[in-house]
Amino acid sequence: MNQEVILDIMKDALLTTVKTSAPILLVALVVGLLISILQATTQIQEQTLTFVPKILAVFFTLILLGSFMMNTLVSFTNRIFGYIANIVS
Repeated sequence: MNQEVILDIMKDALLTTVKTSAPILLVALVVGLLISILQATTQIQEQTLTFVPKILAVFFTLILLGSFMMNTLVSFTNRIFGYIANIVS
């Protein structure tokens, strides 16, 4: 195993992390921004108001995109096991 293979594995791991976490993070960011705008316009400064919509949005995102995220993680795991099999043999 040379340095090039290790860098390729690290790049693949980082891209997989971004692909699986980006949808949830983006939804939470957008929902948080919309609620912040709503709070600023109505001058309701309740701290707990942001949590429930964000949690619901994240749960719905997981329900909708959970299979995509799981398939991405499974394919990454298969590639890692393939690398391990090539090292051992």
